[in-house]
Amino acid sequence: MDAVRLRYAPNEDPIMIDCLLIVVSYKSANDITSLLSTVPAAMGDLSWCTLVVNNDPAEDLRHIVAAHPGTDLVESGANLGYAGGINRGLADAPPSRWVVFLNPDLRLGPGAIALMAAASGGRDAVVPTLVDDAGLLQYSLRREPSVLGALGDALLGGRWPGRPPALGEVITRSPAYASPGIVDWATGAALLVPSALVRRVGPWDADRFFLYSEETDYCRRLRRTGAAIRFIPDALVSHRGGGSGRSEALHALQEVNRVRYFHKWHGPYITTVFAGVVTLNNLLRCHRSRSRVALRALLGTHARRALPGGTR
Repeated sequence: MDAVRLRYAPNEDPIMIDCLLIVVSYKSANDITSLLSTVPAAMGDLSWCTLVVNNDPAEDLRHIVAAHPGTDLVESGANLGYAGGINRGLADAPPSRWVVFLNPDLRLGPGAIALMAAASGGRDAVVPTLVDDAGLLQYSLRREPSVLGALGDALLGGRWPGRPPALGEVITRSPAYASPGIVDWATGAALLVPSALVRRVGPWDADRFFLYSEETDYCRRLRRTGAAIRFIPDALVSHRGGGSGRSEALHALQEVNRVRYFHKWHGPYITTVFAGVVTLNNLLRCHRSRSRVALRALLGTHARRALPGGTR
C-alpha cells in the first residue's frame, strides 16, 4: 500500500492542531448534527478540526457543516465505503498530533477525546467506553479472530457469557471494562491514533473491505508496528448503533468480510476451516432470514457480488 500523504506537510505550515476528527457520513444527516454538537466539550483544551466526508452525493450536508465552527466538508463524489471514506478524508488532512476516526452515530462525552489523547501519548492507539442511548455498557472490546473463538460463538451464541476467553471473540467479562487495559481491537466507532502512526501504517484497506472488518484489519496493522490498542474506561462515548443501516445484505457482508479478513492474514487451509465455522454459525441459525442470506453469500460467488461493495 502507498503511504498516507497529508495535504499539508508540517514544514509548509507551522500551525499544527492537536486533533483531526474524521467522520464518514452516508445518509447520516441527523446523526452528524448530534455528533458535531458534542465535539467541543469532548476536546478539553485541545485544538481540533473535524472533516466530514460525505459518501452520499444525493445528501446535502453543507448547512449542517456550516452551523458547526471548526468543521469542513469533503465530498467524496460516490459511496466509497467506510475505509474508502476515511482514506478520502486523510487525503485532505491538515497536520495534527492525533487523528480520531469516528462513526456518525455517536455522541461524545465531556472530555472524552482529551482523555484518549492523554492516554495515547505519541505512541499508542486508544478506544473509549461505548454505551447505548440508555447509558448501558456495550461490549465493544474484541479478541483477535480465531477458529476456536468462531466455533465458540457458533455453538454457544450469546449463552455462557463467562466462557473461557478462547471460546469467543467478544470480551464480555465486566472487570475488563472497569479499568484501563490493552486489547486486540475494538468496534471501530471511535479510535484515536497518533498521526505519525497513521502515516506509518498507511491507508485503510478499502480494496478488500467496503464495510465491516476494516477496523479489525487496521488494529492488527497498528499492533504490527509495536503500538498497543489501549482501552480507557473514563472516556465515555454514546453509540446509537446501526448508523450504516440494518439489512440482511449488511449482515451477509459482515459474515463474508470476517472470512476475507481471515484470508488476508492466514493461509488458505486454515481459512477454509474458519470459513466453514462461519458457515456453520449461520446454518445453525437458518430460521432467521438474515442467516439464510449470509449462507448464500458465503457459498455463492454471484450472491457475494450482489452485496454492498460489489466484487471486493
